[in-house]
Amino acid sequence: MKLGLETVDYIIFLVYFVIVASYGYWVYKHKGKLAADRNGDAVKDFFLAEGSLTWWAIGASIIASNISAEQFIGMSGQAFQLGLAISVYELVGGLSLVIIAIYFLPMYIKNKIYTMPQFLQMRYDKRLATIMAVFWLFLYILVNLTSIIYLGALSLEKMTGLAFMPCAIFLTVFAVFITLGGMKVIGYTDVIQVVCLVVGGLATTYLALSLLSDKVGTGAGVFEGLSLIKQKADSHMHMIFQKGEYFVHDGRGGKIDAYNQLPGLMMFIIGGQWIVNFNYFGCNQYMIQRALGADLNTARNGVLFAAFLKLMMPFIVVLPGLAAYVLFQENADAAIVQGITDGSVVKPDNAYPVLLNILPVGLKGLSFAALTAAIVASLAGKANSISTIYMLDIHQKFINPTISEKQTVWLGRVAIIVSFVIALAISPFLKNFGQGFEYIQEYTGFISPGILCIFLLGMFWKKATTNGALAAALLSIPLSAFLKFNAPSVPFLNRMGMVFWACVLVQVTISLIESHNKENPKAFIVRSNWFEVSRPFVVGTAAVVGLVLLIFTVFY
Repeated sequence: MKLGLETVDYIIFLVYFVIVASYGYWVYKHKGKLAADRNGDAVKDFFLAEGSLTWWAIGASIIASNISAEQFIGMSGQAFQLGLAISVYELVGGLSLVIIAIYFLPMYIKNKIYTMPQFLQMRYDKRLATIMAVFWLFLYILVNLTSIIYLGALSLEKMTGLAFMPCAIFLTVFAVFITLGGMKVIGYTDVIQVVCLVVGGLATTYLALSLLSDKVGTGAGVFEGLSLIKQKADSHMHMIFQKGEYFVHDGRGGKIDAYNQLPGLMMFIIGGQWIVNFNYFGCNQYMIQRALGADLNTARNGVLFAAFLKLMMPFIVVLPGLAAYVLFQENADAAIVQGITDGSVVKPDNAYPVLLNILPVGLKGLSFAALTAAIVASLAGKANSISTIYMLDIHQKFINPTISEKQTVWLGRVAIIVSFVIALAISPFLKNFGQGFEYIQEYTGFISPGILCIFLLGMFWKKATTNGALAAALLSIPLSAFLKFNAPSVPFLNRMGMVFWACVLVQVTISLIESHNKENPKAFIVRSNWFEVSRPFVVGTAAVVGLVLLIFTVFY
């Protein structure tokens, strides 16, 4: 296996870079800067791209921000480790997006909400909004931004043979270039990024399955590769695990019960899997932000489009990990076995980058561009949301309430650069955390139960009070930490469910005591016709639900 790219690969990547950069600059000059000058609202234009993103741009941008290094590298690594079951995040994610489009979006758009702390201030009070704004900033920088840089640089290191830090710096600088143009540039360049990552990702899947057929089978092609996965790795072809059924590599040199990471039906019954997705897509600034600047119908169609794209992701990120697992188990390629192991330690996160190195010249450059597109798009979206929360919910309120629009945009760009510098400095230390995707899900899960609790009750229960919400928000992290260290046998998804229901109990109890069974005057007005959807949307929803049910039925 030869590390590095050939001249043709670099030319292909350069073409991708020039197209994205040129298009981004054109969007900035013609749809961004000039539009802001005409409308006189540079702040909303920079942070929200208000009213300018089409449904397909919204959907593509959501997926481009979602599908990044944690999916290509982390989820493919967990497919190597756990198998097809890791697709549950994508499948439930698709269902969650549909539910969010129907029920969450009207609550935000009809109440003219543009940031998540703004929702908390309107529904509860300034204290809670400020606390959560600070929490989100720490979470987005220290967990999300950092992990994407780490996993992305890890993959480029494996592909190019360069050291980790030059790869991390390259990704950071590229992402800064896109992010500084504002949400319009991010949204429209994300369309190119999605096309690139889907085409390049499917090419990698095709060639990984072909390689499996050549090395382990008779060389009959892709369909033989699929059948070989079923034959050689049946344990990796089930969606639901039982406790103690399968033990898998933990990325640190040992084994772990697969149930600890995907706890069978309990992750649906207790609710951990739903909490992950409802919080990630429905209460998360860098996901929902794309839709908040559009009208309700456009936003819904965009989110439904994202749901369909979400269901494609197992073909792009899960199948390569499964193919790598069979090649590794069968010892079919010495270079692949060597690339996935670090000394005597099996490193599942190395599976996807190692596979990229077996691609032929030209396609390796395409896959390099696809991976870079996914990483940069996700970094740009997250950094823009960090800047949005900092400027609109902290700086304008507490540091300089009279700041001009021009200064707000300028300082927003400074915040972007500062957040990238912090994340870049921390990223090398993530190598001590084992599985990258598990790291993201588990530590995000410390705060997500409390967030989802206060959002759901704030939207749909008129008696919810501020002190109840504050107690639930503050309970989430310490209770999660207590259970992690005092009940380590509890799978983290089940722990998230337990913490969520504890937060709900606390908020409901305090709210009932304080409200004396009366509605909170700050409760949102909710109209039933907000939740009515068009017939095409119903058809699209039925298709998403049908596909998910089919996959679970076949591979249960």
